[in-house]
Amino acid sequence: MTKADQLVERGAARLQKLARRAAARGDGVGEWLAEELAQDAAFLRKLKPSLIAARARGQAPTNAEPGSAPVAPQAPQLPKRQKRRKGGGGPAPILIVGIALATGIVLAKVIDWRGHAHPRD
Repeated sequence: MTKADQLVERGAARLQKLARRAAARGDGVGEWLAEELAQDAAFLRKLKPSLIAARARGQAPTNAEPGSAPVAPQAPQLPKRQKRRKGGGGPAPILIVGIALATGIVLAKVIDWRGHAHPRD
C-alpha cells in the first residue's frame, strides 16, 4: 500500500469514526448524518490512487461488495492511441531563424544604401 493509499484510508477511517459518533447521538439528524458519513467513507476508499490506476488500465478489482454498482468501467472505453510521428514535417526552426536574420540584415543594408542616395544636406 502506497503512502497516498494510506492517507486516503486514514481519511476514510476518520469519516467512519465521525459516523459512529453521530449515530451515538440518537436523534434524527445524527442518524441521517451517520448514514451520509458512512457512505462518504465507503466512497473515499474507492478513490485510492492504486485502485484508480488499476481501473484506468482496465484491471478493476473484483472484491466489490455484492449489489454495489461499479464506479468505473471494467475496460478502457477509448481505443489505443496511435503513435505520433517524430518530426513535424516542416523546416527546422533554426533554418527559419537564420533566414529571418539574413533577410533583416539585407533589408537594413538596402535602407542604409538608399539613405546615401538622397542625403539631407
